[in-house]
Parts: sequence; C-alpha cells; structure tokens
Amino acid sequence: MAKINYETLFYPGRYMSEAQRTNLVTELREVAGECFDEAPNYQALTGNREELERAVITTARDRKGKLLGFVSALVLKVEEVGNVLHLGLTCVHPMARGKKLTHKLTSKMLMNYLFKESPLSETWITNCACVLSSLGNVALYFEDLYPSPYGVEVPSMTHINIAREVDRKYRAPIAINESAKFNLSTFIFEGSVEGTIFEKDSLDSRYHHRDKALTQYYQDILDFERGDEVLQIGKVSLMTFPKYVLKKGMLKTKKRFTKLGEAQAEKA
Repeated sequence: MAKINYETLFYPGRYMSEAQRTNLVTELREVAGECFDEAPNYQALTGNREELERAVITTARDRKGKLLGFVSALVLKVEEVGNVLHLGLTCVHPMARGKKLTHKLTSKMLMNYLFKESPLSETWITNCACVLSSLGNVALYFEDLYPSPYGVEVPSMTHINIAREVDRKYRAPIAINESAKFNLSTFIFEGSVEGTIFEKDSLDSRYHHRDKALTQYYQDILDFERGDEVLQIGKVSLMTFPKYVLKKGMLKTKKRFTKLGEAQAEKA
C-alpha cells in the first residue's frame, strides 16, 4: 500500500493566513464534493475563520501531498461541562476507499486531541447523524453513550445539559435544521434532514452497519420518512482505545461461535 501521511491541525483559524485558509478549505471542499451531490456548506467547509478557530482537522494525503480524506471535528463550549468534542464530518475520496481511512482518521484525530487537551481525564463527545453505519460505530467506540444499546439506559444530567446546549446554541455549525423539533426524551431531532443532502433511505444497505443488531436498533428509533437524526452523547479517554480493541475482538469471537453453532445445528 502506498504511504499515507496524516496530520492533525488544531484550531487552524487561529494561526493560518487568509491564503492558507483558502487553500485548505478548497481542498476539503473538493473531497467533500466527491462524497455528496454537492459539498455541504457548514463547519470547516464554510471557510469562516470562526468555524476554523474551533476546528480540529485530521487529514490523510498520499506521498505527493494530494488530499485523500479528512475528519473535521468541532470543540463546543458547554456551560457547567467545559469543552465538548463534536465528531463532525468525515469524508474520504472514492479513489481512496477500502483503505480503512474513515476509522484511521477518526482514531488519529481522537488520540491527538486527547494527548493535547485531555490526557488524564475523560472528554465528552457528541455525534449527530442518521447514517446507520456512523451511529453504529459511535455506539461501539464510546463510553456511557446515549442513545445506544451498549451505553446508558437513562441519560445523566450532564448528557441532558449537553443536549440542551446543542439544541439552543449549535444547530447551525452541526447542520441541524432550525425547524426541527428536538425530543429531549429520545435525543432525536425530528425532521432535521428532510429534503437535504444528508437524508438517507433506511433500507439502503450501503449505509447499514456491519452489525445487523446495531442497524436495527437505530432503525427502530428513527423515523426516516420524517427525516430524523439522532444526537449521540458519550465519553472518550485514552483508556477507551484498548477497550475498543478488546470489544472488537469479543464481537469477532462472538460471530465465529455463532456461525459454528449454526453449522453444528444444520449437521444435527
């Protein structure tokens, strides 16, 4: 495999010149344009200095410097909680798919952020989406997540405080429709993506998670015809990564035993 170079940019709006900012955003929008019918105009893709001042961006480039993919996260200030990391937007150029860049970009962004900003403590995170594969990955990766089949059954006051702040202050940077109704009991923005480039068909298997149970869980709580998306809130720390590796290993083992049991049942 050709060498891929990763770089994490912390709050580039604080130090980049206008020309540097323009070049970066142009590259990001070119890759995003390959992932959507048209590049969405939000977060780092707006080019606004204010957005880039709170952005943490990890890029993947080939050896010639061509941008292959990126993840752009946002640091949100939440009263009584502090900084909350919104996982934001991940885009990988079609020619670079199959290299597991989505996972690698997110992992490197999180590791670098935690080492720099929160090496000894947990960081609260948010994710807002209707893409079943994305929701499933977050459910597997993060701790104390709500809503999730593996997380907490009832949100804590911190979960609720973060959700309320996102609802009141951060709809625009997260591309949540201003007319959407936020259901605080389910953490669902009802009708948020209807008629937008983010809207997905619940039956489109391209956007399903490999774990069918996770796909079913989020299909059950979202109304795709209405254009819902769910706000996931949880925690991450440097200790999450070995837990994640262990969890993935356990899931693979469980699948192997399930297949073995099915095969033995067929023979019987």
